Amino acid sequence: MKTLSTLSRRFDACVTLILKWACILLFVALSLVLSGNILQRILPFLSMQWFDEVVELMFAALVFYGAAALWVTHGHFSVGDWISQRIHNTRARHAYRLLVEVLSLCFMLVFLFNAYDIVIRAQEITNNLMLPKSMLYACMPIAAAIMSLYSLRNVCVELALLLNPRWADDMV
Repeated sequence: MKTLSTLSRRFDACVTLILKWACILLFVALSLVLSGNILQRILPFLSMQWFDEVVELMFAALVFYGAAALWVTHGHFSVGDWISQRIHNTRARHAYRLLVEVLSLCFMLVFLFNAYDIVIRAQEITNNLMLPKSMLYACMPIAAAIMSLYSLRNVCVELALLLNPRWADDMV
């Protein structure tokens, strides 16, 4: 069990690193594009007709990849910790956490299905760069797939801990 836990932590660190750097690069690029737009208004030496399309793409990717990174690291805000800490029975605590994870998984699967549907249905292209709109929306199903996989993993972990609470010591 410890080998699986160590392997899982390494994989999590790799996924987190990729998502973290994607967000950092997107933020830097977004800052440069926004600064360029401000500079262009003061010194109008170049055309930025593509500005809206690029900003939309970068903002969407930043938000959804950032959300996925938070999901992987459990960095998002939640109310689960203060409730589970008040449940003294170990199996009841894991049953509660399992319920929360199952509900999260259901939400992520609905999000994944709908995000994928949006990408598939998007037939338009952007006005200036002539990019398919599906490219603007592609970050949604990718992030939803990452979050769904981690939710599924969390469900499996909580189910295993519900069945055998002693495994919690091996996962630390």
